[in-house]
Amino acid sequence: MKRDEFSELRALIEVARERSFTRAAANLGVTRSALSHTIRALEERLGIQLLSRTTRDVAPTAAGERLIEGIAPHFQAIATEVEAMGILRSRPAGNVRVVCPDDAIAIVFRSRMPAFLKEYPDINVELVADNGLTNIVESQFDAGVRLGEAIALDMVAVRVSPDIRYVVVGAEAYLAESPALDTPDDLTRHQCINLRLPTSGAIYPWEFQKGDREFSVRVSGQLTFNNLLPAVEAAIDGMGLMYAPRTFLKDHIDAGRLREVLTDWTPTFQGYHLYYPSRRNLSPAFAAFVKVFRCRPGREA
Repeated sequence: MKRDEFSELRALIEVARERSFTRAAANLGVTRSALSHTIRALEERLGIQLLSRTTRDVAPTAAGERLIEGIAPHFQAIATEVEAMGILRSRPAGNVRVVCPDDAIAIVFRSRMPAFLKEYPDINVELVADNGLTNIVESQFDAGVRLGEAIALDMVAVRVSPDIRYVVVGAEAYLAESPALDTPDDLTRHQCINLRLPTSGAIYPWEFQKGDREFSVRVSGQLTFNNLLPAVEAAIDGMGLMYAPRTFLKDHIDAGRLREVLTDWTPTFQGYHLYYPSRRNLSPAFAAFVKVFRCRPGREA
C-alpha cells in the first residue's frame, strides 16, 4: 500500500469515528481543509462516495461503512503492535485514552495524575469527559470509568475510588429563603438543578436510602445541565439545590459555599471502576496506568 493510500484510509476511519471533520482534523494534526481534500481524493480514486455530509453531521455511506468495517481492525492491530514495542524499552511508553464522567476526573484522577505523569514521562493520557454510556470498543478507548454497579459483566473492572456518597446541597442564601427540608418528599417544593443524561436524554433521578428503604425522586426546577460543573456553580450562586458525589463538592462544603441537607437520606454507591474488555492484551503503558490508579475498597468520608 502506498503511503498516500494509508493516510487516506486512516483519515476516513477518524472522520467516521468522530462524525466531524473538525475534530478528526485536530486528532490527526492537520487542517480541516487538508482533511477534506484527503477524503475527496480517496472517494475520487475509488469512484464511490464514502461519507454523507450535511451541515450538521458526517456519517459513512453504506459503502463507507463496509470499507471501514473491513479495514479498521487492521489499523487497530497495527496501533496495538506499535504500542507493544514499549515492552522493548526501559520504561513504558505510548498513549492511554479513557472516557469517564466529568466528576470522575476530579474524584479519581486529579490527585494522582501529577505523580503518574512524572513517573512515566513517555506515556500520554487523554481523558474524555462524557456522562453517557459510551461504547469503549467502538469509540476506540482503552478503558472507561463508571460506578461499579453499572459495568457490564463481560468487562474487567478495577476499582479506582472508594465508595461514592451522593449528597444534596444548596447555598445558604437559597436555603435561608426556601421551605424546610425534612424528607426527600419536600424537594417538590424546591428549585432543583437537574442533570440530563446524554445517552437516554432522560433527567437523572435523585436516589435516596434510609435503612432498607431505597427510592428515587424526579425533581423539578428551571435549570438543567448536561454536566456537573455548571450545576455546581449555579448552586453556589443560589439558584437551587443540586445532587452530586460529596467528594466532588467537598471543597465547596468545607469552605461554606454549599451546605448538605437531607443527610440522613443520602445513599452510598460502589466506587468508580476502570473497565476494559477482558480479551484485551494490556500494553505496557495501559498496564502501568491500571497499576497506579487501582484503589482498595473503602468508604468515602
